[in-house]
Amino acid sequence: MKRKPEYFVLRGLLFLFDIENTHDDAREKIIVSKNVNDEDELTELFDILMRPEFLSYTVGERKWCVDTLKHYMEIGDSFDAVFTKITTYFDDDVEDQRKFMTVLLECLEKYQLESLKDGSAND
Repeated sequence: MKRKPEYFVLRGLLFLFDIENTHDDAREKIIVSKNVNDEDELTELFDILMRPEFLSYTVGERKWCVDTLKHYMEIGDSFDAVFTKITTYFDDDVEDQRKFMTVLLECLEKYQLESLKDGSAND
């Protein structure tokens, strides 16, 4: 059964970058070292911090995250409701929220594919 897209899934994904998340100096330094408005640096940030988090989810949870993000991209969401509800460690404001989420989606799909190829997918 396919799970319905829920906005809280997106906020949950980005909680990794929220200052409300448990303080972790090493994680904070990584976050502030990257320009979140540069696709390459954003991809690096996701590869370092998001990949292990995302791969700790079950296959079903990962699919729900990807499907939810795809859904909101397809309906043309601006993602204001995500970004206004979190305060991040980012040094700069995210200039193009849809571009940010597009990079995130590309990374999540890449991680999902990698996990299926190497057989490390969680049930």
